[in-house]
Amino acid sequence: MTSTIERPPAAPAAGGPARPRRPKRDRTSKTENVAGLAMLAPAVLLLALFIFVPAILAFGLAFTNARLISPYPAVFVGLDNFVRLFADAAFFRALLNVGYFAVVVVPLQAGLALVMAILVNKQVRGTTFFRTVYFLPVVTSMVVVSLLWLFMYRQDGLINVIIERVTMGMVTGPDWLNDTSTSMPAIILMSVWQGVGFHMIIWLSGLQTIPADLYEAADLDGVTAWQRFRYITWPGLSATRSLILVTITIQALSLFTQISVMTQGGPLNSTTTVVYEAVRSGFAQQETGYASAISLVFFVIVLLISVVQRFLSREKA
Repeated sequence: MTSTIERPPAAPAAGGPARPRRPKRDRTSKTENVAGLAMLAPAVLLLALFIFVPAILAFGLAFTNARLISPYPAVFVGLDNFVRLFADAAFFRALLNVGYFAVVVVPLQAGLALVMAILVNKQVRGTTFFRTVYFLPVVTSMVVVSLLWLFMYRQDGLINVIIERVTMGMVTGPDWLNDTSTSMPAIILMSVWQGVGFHMIIWLSGLQTIPADLYEAADLDGVTAWQRFRYITWPGLSATRSLILVTITIQALSLFTQISVMTQGGPLNSTTTVVYEAVRSGFAQQETGYASAISLVFFVIVLLISVVQRFLSREKA
């Protein structure tokens, strides 16, 4: 019997087509994509659950007479909530208060934060300590800060005691939160004190991206401190400047916690805000549909302001 010897397959001729193999890199990349999606999924789920879904529901409820607790189902009422809103004097007073707060807080907080960032950006001893001190109010809860300043603003509080001691009793401090002329300035002072440290850190990160060679060349040319700031520091902070202006504006327009804790919109609506009116209408008065209309109008206003602000602060070609 003749045995048959199996021969291995002939190798492909030089230059001939080789059998394609799936590279290992593709398999690794696919595994990394799956792992990335798995880590991203919880954040996306929470965003959808607490941001996107409520926004969609608010848009729908704005055209109904829905109430928070009611035995009757919501009924479509068209634009009735918006007609009532634009005839509400409290809403326009809230818009005025928010505009006043933003016009004062945005430049004041941004400018003060920039000055603090320039000071702590110096390579001298003690800068780490001052950075920590300036940032401490930011990590403190706004509710805690509001309660602290609430006691300081009392008629017999710390601020009035200091005023009386400094002036030898010749000046008596006002009742800061119960006077229509001082209530909003008091809220502004406290808000700037609490938030300036956060934007100082953002300015500081922008300052540290400016090449040190530019400052060294400026020193060799003998330029003044103002010229260094005008021609090197300020142009180098263009991207940071846009970010800070947009974030401070949005935070200022959404003023709520300080008002809720300290004044509840008073006295005589002198500190009420759009967000506070929406929360009060939705929960205290249980008018969910009307509160949704307020939120929808406020969203459009903030969006328009942010777009205009971003357009004006864009880099010129």
